[in-house]
Amino acid sequence: MSALRPRLARLVVVRVFAATVLLGLALALRAFGSTLWPFDRAALAIAWLYGVALVEAVTVRFADRYAFTADVHFALDTVLIAGFVVATGGVSSVFTPLFALPVVAAAGVQYRHASLRMAAFASACLIGIVVGQYTMGRPFNDGTPLPGDDVARITVGINVFAFFAVAFLAGQLAENLRHADVLVEAASEKIADLEAFNQTVIDNLASGLLTMDAAGRVLTTNRAAAAITGWTAAVTGTTAAAALQLPAEFAAELAVADPSARARRVDYTFHRPDGRPIELGVSAAPLPLAGGDRGVIFTFQDVTDIKGLERTAQMRQRLAAVGEMAAGIAHEIRNPLASMSGAMQILRGELPLSAEQAQLMDIVLRESDRLNSTISSFLAYARPTRVDVTRTDARRSVQDAAALLRTSPETSEHHTIEVEVPATPVWLDADEHQLRQIVWNLATNGLKAMPQGGRLLLFARAEGGEARIGVRDEGTGIPAEEVDAIFHPFRGSFPRGSGLGLAIVHRIVTDYNGRIDVQSAVGRGTTIVACFPSPRAAAVVSAGPAGD
Repeated sequence: MSALRPRLARLVVVRVFAATVLLGLALALRAFGSTLWPFDRAALAIAWLYGVALVEAVTVRFADRYAFTADVHFALDTVLIAGFVVATGGVSSVFTPLFALPVVAAAGVQYRHASLRMAAFASACLIGIVVGQYTMGRPFNDGTPLPGDDVARITVGINVFAFFAVAFLAGQLAENLRHADVLVEAASEKIADLEAFNQTVIDNLASGLLTMDAAGRVLTTNRAAAAITGWTAAVTGTTAAAALQLPAEFAAELAVADPSARARRVDYTFHRPDGRPIELGVSAAPLPLAGGDRGVIFTFQDVTDIKGLERTAQMRQRLAAVGEMAAGIAHEIRNPLASMSGAMQILRGELPLSAEQAQLMDIVLRESDRLNSTISSFLAYARPTRVDVTRTDARRSVQDAAALLRTSPETSEHHTIEVEVPATPVWLDADEHQLRQIVWNLATNGLKAMPQGGRLLLFARAEGGEARIGVRDEGTGIPAEEVDAIFHPFRGSFPRGSGLGLAIVHRIVTDYNGRIDVQSAVGRGTTIVACFPSPRAAAVVSAGPAGD
């Protein structure tokens, strides 16, 4: 719908309302017996007004196609007013100022030119009425004495001047309003475009963004905020401290109004609604608000991967320091230990020993062997080893480890060893002996976590552009706060372990630019998966389905 048609439609409603008010007034005058406005004339005038409103209501739909429809409407209004003027005395009528109404209405609908046209038409109607009164008699004159010619000329001149003055002023005001509307519309479009651009920028930020008012309530968030935190419902209006799970000490610092406060930063563990914990890095800065209040703007990122890299870097630094001592430890401990063990074996063979002495001698030899094994594990962990990297099918390492485990002393009759591998090869570029060591270390750890027995699953699969080797047990599980520490050297929790098995696994996997995923629940078991990058080039090798 164009701008002209709704304006004309509103004027039709105004005309109907005016006719209804006049009808009510005429009926009231008749009820009180007043002769101020004879009812027969009032009824005729009101009928004409309703008739004109009806014609205009029918023709308003043509305004979009024919712009002169508006001029026809205002001309009908002017003719109707002329009828009122004729009926109430012509040059002496008190209704003469009503001619200004179509002039003002034309200015509001079609601006200055239309108002000047209506002023000219109203002037012509008034002049025609007066000329008719003074020259033609009826119907312009019912015999009522007329003012003198000079009075008539002055009256007509003043009214014509008033019509054109109203047309000019109303037209000028309408033009100014139209110009102001254009400026306001342009400014509104610019503001809308700017708001849309700002919202686009905010929504496409990689970092989460949240604003808080002076009362601590959330004002706005962006899409990244919901993606990082996993919010499933709107948090607007809730407390920012609860929405972001801010540490109590950090939230208390933000609650202190300090105009000179700078941006603050805190890293902490955030628990998503799906139960997955992430490391969240949150920065908070003052945000000036309307009315002089001060809020806070939060920007935050998921720094879980960064924290993992930091921990890996710290571990590698420790490994570098340990590696420097490895050679010295080997010479200083292992050689004397071998001499002591050899001497004890000679003495045991040559000396007559009682049963108790033989048992003590066996304990010494056994503990010497265990100490030697610990030193060997330590050296394997700390000292770089020469590897033979080839295109390897991870299924074979898993199957070999499972076969060895079934005959291992670590496995009891209450343990069940199962293998889950796909029918197609799981290729990766690695040293096959190291892969077998990874599976063995993870599997023996799983058996130790199930002292009363249970199901141990060894699996290999290609998934997400990675080759994955993993072990799942039904053991005691690992508390969430201890998961990161299980790969530290000498942090073993089993009584007969060296505490280096998982540390060796971690070192091997990171050497291949891989990663280790751990999922564990206390009392329900643990799943540890070593993830390796898939080979850069596909191997053209045919292999049959792997057996168990």
